[in-house]
Amino acid sequence: MVVCMLRVCQRRSVFAAQHYWQFSLAGVSRRFYSTKTAPQIPGMEYQDAICTLNTLQTNASALEQVRRERNHPQLQLQAMRGFLERAGLTVEELDHLNIIHVTGTKGKGSTCAFTEHILRRYGFRTGFYSSPHLVQVRERIRINGQPIGKELFTKYFWQIYGRLDETKEAHGGTMPAYFRFLTILAFHVFLQEKVDLAVIEVGIGGAYDCTNIIRRPWVCGISSLGIDHTQILGDTIEKIAWQKGGIFKLGVPAFTVKQPEDAMGMLRSRATEMRCPLWVCPELEEYQAHCGPLHLGLAGQHQRSNASLALQLSYTWLQRRCLPGSTDQRFPSDGVANTAVQQALPFKPSPIMIKGLADTEWPGRNQTLKHGAVTYFLDGAHTMRSMQACVHWFRETAVQHERNASGPVIRVLLFNATGERDSAAMLKLLVPCHFDFAVFCPNITEAIASCNADQQNFNVSVEHMLTRCLDNERSWHLHNSTGHTKGAPLLIESSLALAPEKKADTLVFPCILSALQWITQGRDSVLADPAERELPVKPSVMARAAPLCNAAEVHVLITGSLHLVGGALKHLDPASSK
Repeated sequence: MVVCMLRVCQRRSVFAAQHYWQFSLAGVSRRFYSTKTAPQIPGMEYQDAICTLNTLQTNASALEQVRRERNHPQLQLQAMRGFLERAGLTVEELDHLNIIHVTGTKGKGSTCAFTEHILRRYGFRTGFYSSPHLVQVRERIRINGQPIGKELFTKYFWQIYGRLDETKEAHGGTMPAYFRFLTILAFHVFLQEKVDLAVIEVGIGGAYDCTNIIRRPWVCGISSLGIDHTQILGDTIEKIAWQKGGIFKLGVPAFTVKQPEDAMGMLRSRATEMRCPLWVCPELEEYQAHCGPLHLGLAGQHQRSNASLALQLSYTWLQRRCLPGSTDQRFPSDGVANTAVQQALPFKPSPIMIKGLADTEWPGRNQTLKHGAVTYFLDGAHTMRSMQACVHWFRETAVQHERNASGPVIRVLLFNATGERDSAAMLKLLVPCHFDFAVFCPNITEAIASCNADQQNFNVSVEHMLTRCLDNERSWHLHNSTGHTKGAPLLIESSLALAPEKKADTLVFPCILSALQWITQGRDSVLADPAERELPVKPSVMARAAPLCNAAEVHVLITGSLHLVGGALKHLDPASSK
């Protein structure tokens, strides 16, 4: 964080030649009177923008917003409108983005990816806003399926940041928190870049999520619902469904997949309340009666419901936006909706739709990377239902790889979880995978200080993250309690001992890189690259790696957190950081 703050400070001294800045690490007020000319200042780089963005994670006004709105969530959209206007945008302008709005607990990102890819293949210029990012924050804002470039991000970042900063004194010094800012930035980018449509993924919930400032989407979607973010959304499936149904709009068609009975009942109630027509998607197999087997670019049985939802969303968008005079009578022009939940009919997908489903890519979700003798299985599952799907996918896929192995295979789990999630329950689901090692680490990409600002999180202390890892290790032992085998704790040389002696099949590392380097034992040429500095590990810990060295192949499941998966991909796929 200090490195990034120094970069921000240094760049601001350059910026001050043509713009007035007042800045101090001691808390003196800071002012920025620039908007559009900022990007042309020499040296105003992408990392400066990211470091400045990260200050919105922890600035006092943002934290005060959270405290003030916690018991009055309706204030969130009110505040969002104010920030949008200060940034020079209006809710009326957002109507021109031809939005598809999607929420859910599990699969909403994959649904958006399928939908965006299908419509892009039709020749439309697409915008896609999603969260979180895996490696670089600009992944959240995509044009035609690709993260916007660093120059474009930097240009638009300073335009929006400047407008908000120069108006903050008149608004009690308030600046939008991190996710709000990025949402405003995404809208601005899509408007400036003149996209034909924007696929917008909800952050958390729906009703009070800052993306719900959207007034007139063309169609809405709700993927599979489950229990998550209970402190914000509520602790029952009905309360969560109430929040998710908050994206319904008067007369705007909405689609959902099959849901638990209590969740569906609440969605039905919300649709009636909003006078919104609601349809339940058919099984993917029902489309195949018209076109033959459908192949998906995303692995996992659970992706089939996401693909069906994406077909309905893209088909409906095409019908309403491009063929307003078509014979499809599901969407009456008088705005009076049938509020009964209806079964959506399967249709014959066009060749473009079929190709779009088959070619969709969405990194970090059921992703497999093979690096020589080491195969990585990456999935950002972080809820009970998504972890069940992950286990099913991993067991099925790993067995296929093991059949082709030239000898014994070692299975390794690399796990971390964040927030209020029930790590112990998720770990219990992973026990039947029969891992030879369970490795735990925080979502810290590497222990050596660097200005990799895209993956910095200032909302959680390192001590808290390491404590969470140790708790996860204890939970794993409890789930595998067959006596205690004496072993050494994991220690990086000259670092603090993290725990007393543990069972020999578990280890805790201080960062993702050190965990990956120990697991692979030099057998992954990407991690052996000189650019990836190897951390010294105690001999007692290295001695425990003999099975990893002797196995013909090593299979590594990385799961529990999208942030963990993103940190791993930074090292395993260097191109993702460029």
